[in-house]
Amino acid sequence: MPRHPLRPAVPAALVGAALLALTACAPAAEEAAPAPSASVSSSPTPSNIPTFSRAPTEVRLPADCKAMLSADVLAQLGTIPLNDPALGPSGVQPDGSITCIWRDPAADTTGLSTTISRMNRGPALDMLNDLVATQGFSCYTPDGGTRCEKTWINATYPVNDGRTLYWRDDVLIDTQYSNLAPTGYTASIIASIFG
Repeated sequence: MPRHPLRPAVPAALVGAALLALTACAPAAEEAAPAPSASVSSSPTPSNIPTFSRAPTEVRLPADCKAMLSADVLAQLGTIPLNDPALGPSGVQPDGSITCIWRDPAADTTGLSTTISRMNRGPALDMLNDLVATQGFSCYTPDGGTRCEKTWINATYPVNDGRTLYWRDDVLIDTQYSNLAPTGYTASIIASIFG
């Protein structure tokens, strides 16, 4: 019976060469991109180079419409009813968000409604950019977040209507109002949630 020479060294050499080639293409550990949870901080450092920080921990949403407001803001709201059932769903919602409606159901226009909910960064920034591009909102970045706002004259009454949105750490504070804009309202909510 004729013997055929065995050639295990050739396939092994080809596999070894392929692995070596693939390994050479992979970035070294120190060249790897930052983890997906890292984010760029816009806070300047002494050298003005952006630094990476860890993603924020989940922020607790408020569960009480009055407790998140300062005494000064509550005084400005005075006796305006809060979360009257005639105005629809309000208070803490099944998804953990909260809706606070400050309005007398008998009033034609005076009132404000705030919803605080969770929204990831991508969808939040897309929505805010769309408000700037299509509805003329103005945005800026106070208190470590992004705030967008716009006011206009009510279509029926000679009063100001408006909307203010504030996004930070996957939390969106969205307030719409008509003829009722207490000074420091949004800032009070921000301080209550983020400290």
